Amino acid sequence: MESKILMKMGIDPAFIFLFLLVLIVVLFVLYINVSLKYDRLKKSYFTFMKGKDGKSLENSFAAKFAEMDSLIKITKQNRADVKEMYKMTENCIQKCGIVKYDAFNEMGGKLSFALALLDNNNTGWVLNAMHSREGCYTYMKEILKGESYVELSEEEAAALDRAIYKDDYETEE
Repeated sequence: MESKILMKMGIDPAFIFLFLLVLIVVLFVLYINVSLKYDRLKKSYFTFMKGKDGKSLENSFAAKFAEMDSLIKITKQNRADVKEMYKMTENCIQKCGIVKYDAFNEMGGKLSFALALLDNNNTGWVLNAMHSREGCYTYMKEILKGESYVELSEEEAAALDRAIYKDDYETEE
């Protein structure tokens, strides 16, 4: 079969036939690809809709949204509670420092100690317990913003520094 139009244009009909054959193969591959995707989507849809109609699905969505709203409310309440607890603990004892020492030469074993107990603003007390053969003597000095209005002993000052600067405690031999 010869076409006068194609002959005038200089096109061989065999090339058109081959082009159309390749086009049909490509379209067939694309059809199979789309068909497989559609089957997967259909399977997912039926799994999602299993046992449900439009009304029950709407109720499920409404229940999930209500659950999300309640979770948001609980989260806001938890944040408020954490802020309140933080304010409450600001004035609680948060820092401590201790120094053990021998208060008197006749005693050994470092039975005396100076203990600094401070809040977050470095306000609190230094407790000094001096142990001797006759008894134990305890002294307390108030600390305001990291400073004492009463002169501190060397051990009390060291305990205060440990509390304020959170120094590591070395093992003492």
